Amino acid sequence: MKTRPTGIGASNANWMSSLSPELTAMPLKHLAVPGSHDSFSFWVDVKAPVGPDQKAIVKYLATAFRFVSKKVMKKWSMTQNLTFKEQLDAGIRYFDLRVSSKPGESGTEIYFIHGLFGHKVRDGLSDINSFLDAHGKEMVFLDFNHHYAMGMEHHTYLINMLQEVFGPKLCKIGIVEEITLDYLWENKYQVIVFYHHLSAESCPLIWPGNKCPAPWANTTDTTKLFQFLETTLGERAKMGSFHVTQAILTPRVKTVVKGLVKGLRNYLVERNLPIILTWVETQKPGVDGINIITSDFVELTDFANTVINLNNLLLN
Repeated sequence: MKTRPTGIGASNANWMSSLSPELTAMPLKHLAVPGSHDSFSFWVDVKAPVGPDQKAIVKYLATAFRFVSKKVMKKWSMTQNLTFKEQLDAGIRYFDLRVSSKPGESGTEIYFIHGLFGHKVRDGLSDINSFLDAHGKEMVFLDFNHHYAMGMEHHTYLINMLQEVFGPKLCKIGIVEEITLDYLWENKYQVIVFYHHLSAESCPLIWPGNKCPAPWANTTDTTKLFQFLETTLGERAKMGSFHVTQAILTPRVKTVVKGLVKGLRNYLVERNLPIILTWVETQKPGVDGINIITSDFVELTDFANTVINLNNLLLN
């Protein structure tokens, strides 16, 4: 059953505009910002081919067992239940985006992907833009960090699409320490896009991926996860970049085999999310602290509120 703690809903739709002037004048890299992991995976297409991000053995199994294996894959591909609009209303402001073309499809259309194909990227961006139109003092980070089956023509198509959809809302590349909410509001910027591919190098509106590192623990063990997150926070670049703390567990092959029918949420995530949230509660934003934090299934705990409230620790 999907549980929605207090705070999930429209109550966080304007949290950035509600911050005190002391916080809106601080560099954004010092604020605590809630984000989602594999943000678009709230819907995947079990009828489409398996994505090019999957290993050969997975593609073979999907072909051999067709619909049954796709149903299992869906349970392990989905890391969110909420749509972009629902995530934004809940307070999520960082989106982890993996994209791909569909091999064999003519044209240059791009889709979200995590094992299975999701919605067209353009549709997702339009949903985000509609929210920003209605909430003029909120901003989002869009992190395009994995690209599959994409040639130069696909990258050109996507980079042009970002400029078409968001237009003057796109924040031009600048000095990270100078990016505050006050600065964004003054310039009417609402979107910072990170793009982890050289094809965006010449575009002054698309930030390079190295401006937003997101170290990945790649573990199913919460103790190892916390050790990794604390180590990487300690090594966080002092200047010149934002920082993503990925408060997520990653299933291994044997994890998937053991929990095959249950799926990611029921087998791995639900029992560990409260432990992860307790760790998040102990963090502090600021110069040496956390910045962006991502989670799976952001509505299953009071994740967004917890992260947003950490900003109170920065007030004198």
